[in-house]
Order: sequence, then structure tokens, then C-alpha cells
Amino acid sequence: MDGVLVDLDAQMKLLLGYPQNEKYKGSPDHIPGVFRDPLPYENCIEAVNKLYDSDKYDMFIATSAPWGNPQSATDKRYWIEKHFGRMFHKKLILTHRKDLLIGDYLIDDRPTMNGAGEFKGELLDFGWNYMKNKWNKYYSWDTVLDYLL
Repeated sequence: MDGVLVDLDAQMKLLLGYPQNEKYKGSPDHIPGVFRDPLPYENCIEAVNKLYDSDKYDMFIATSAPWGNPQSATDKRYWIEKHFGRMFHKKLILTHRKDLLIGDYLIDDRPTMNGAGEFKGELLDFGWNYMKNKWNKYYSWDTVLDYLL
């Protein structure tokens, strides 16, 4: 979800600008409410709707919730409902072990985190790779759609 659907980096930078959030500099994902209302990535809502409307995929959202921010799970659910309505009703998976998921594709921005690199299906490396300081193969939702549709 984060780094694929949600521009969490921009949200964290915004919230770290508030003096009361100074204490979260080392762990901005622990800022209360950081996951409640960040902006979606460009074209992601439209792209997910196109994938859904294609009837080719049974889609779920898999995301991790920072252990030090238990409210983040609820905030993520509200974000999904705000942007997708009931499309993902009871199709949210909270996990720190994406290698245990079963599916054909996993779209993720961090293959070295939370087991995404060991996912049994095909991993679509999405967005900006912070470790290698370059764009991944699937750098935008348009590239994902070109591959999957």
C-alpha cells in the first residue's frame, strides 16, 4: 500500500514539519494519523479501477502496520474505503510477512522488506528504489497496466 498506492514519503515530510512531531524524526511512520489521509500516487486510483473492471484479477491490498503505531491499521482501512469504496471490503491483509501470501502478482516498492522478495508469485518492483537510487522496472501505474492488461 505505502509506496505503491500512497505517497507516504510526502505525507511524512509534511507532518515532520510540525513542531509537535519533532520526536518522530527517527520513526516518522509512528506519527499519529500519518496513514489516515496521505495523497494517492498519480493515476493509482484509476489504474486499480481498470484492473478491477477487467475481471482478470481477484485483488487484495497487503500492507504492514508499524508495530509502534497500532492506530495505523485502522487509518489504512479508512484510507482504502475513502478511495475505493467497498472494492476491498474484507480484502485487506495486514502482514509483516509478504512471503506467506498466495497469489500470482505482488506489486511492491521494497523487495527487501517484509518478505516481498520471497513472494512465491511474480513480484512487480514498483516506483522509486531508495536502496539503488533509481526507478524500478514498474515506475508508474501506466507501466503496471501495460503489463497486466
